[in-house]
Amino acid sequence: MDLSLLFPLLILLLFIPIFLSGRRQRRQVAETQALQQSLENGDVVVTTSGLRGTVIDASYEDTVDLEIADGVVTTWLRAAIREKVTHHDPVEEPTVIDAPPAPVAPADPAPDASPSLDKAPSLEKDDSANGSSRN
Repeated sequence: MDLSLLFPLLILLLFIPIFLSGRRQRRQVAETQALQQSLENGDVVVTTSGLRGTVIDASYEDTVDLEIADGVVTTWLRAAIREKVTHHDPVEEPTVIDAPPAPVAPADPAPDASPSLDKAPSLEKDDSANGSSRN
């Protein structure tokens, strides 16, 4: 193989992945901008900082008002909206029907009946110069 063709081929092989990743990144940016421009009142969204809220007012060009709790409305830049939540039903706890009764723990035995193997450190002050507790 001719060495004069090796260098251009190597350059071509290095630039193909860079070109493809650039296209993918531009497509993601375009999708995010389209999402941010399509926001409507009542949409549940997540911001880039992870805050979840409901769009209250999307009439401004650069900002949206989000309700993050009952009666708490904050203003955010549209660029801070990361995604729209499509399923915002509250998660219900599963109910267990006909569950067996929980096992009852036996009563604690008398303290003298079974000695403990754990040795608790003494909190008495030592007579040594540093004043550390006895172990």
